Amino acid sequence: MEQIHYYEVDLNWNKGRKGKLTSPVLNDSIECATPPEFVNGIEGIWSPEHLFAAAINSCFMATFLAVAENFKIEFSKFQCNTICKLEKVEGKFIITQAVIKPTVKLKEKEKQSDKLMRVLDKSKAACLVTNSIRTEIELIPIIE
Repeated sequence: MEQIHYYEVDLNWNKGRKGKLTSPVLNDSIECATPPEFVNGIEGIWSPEHLFAAAINSCFMATFLAVAENFKIEFSKFQCNTICKLEKVEGKFIITQAVIKPTVKLKEKEKQSDKLMRVLDKSKAACLVTNSIRTEIELIPIIE
C-alpha cells in the first residue's frame, strides 16, 4: 500500500451562507452552511464545525475498529460522541478542545476491560485526524 493518499472534496456555493460538498469518488453530497451562532448562519445544516467533529469521530471509530481487531477485543456495540469547543483566542476563533466519548459494550467485560482501555488509548494515539490538528484531544470512554 502506498504511503501517500489524496482525498478530494469539492464545494459549490449555493446562495447566502450555504454550499454543497461533493467528491468525485463518493455518491452522496453534504449540504453545509455557516452555523446559526454566527451572523447569517443557518440552523439545521451541517457546519464546518460539525464536520470537524465528524472527522474526529469517524477517524477515531475507524482506528478503534482496526486496533480492536488486532487485539481481539470482542464487543457488541460501539458508539461515539465527540464535542468540540470553539473559542475566540487572541482575536481568532479556534477549536480548543475535542472530547471523544466512546461507548463500548464488551462481550466479556470482566476479561477484556483492561485490554479495552489500552486499545482505546492506542486508538487515540494512532488517529490520523487527531494527530493532524492542534486541538487538544480528550478521551472519555464508557464501557458497558
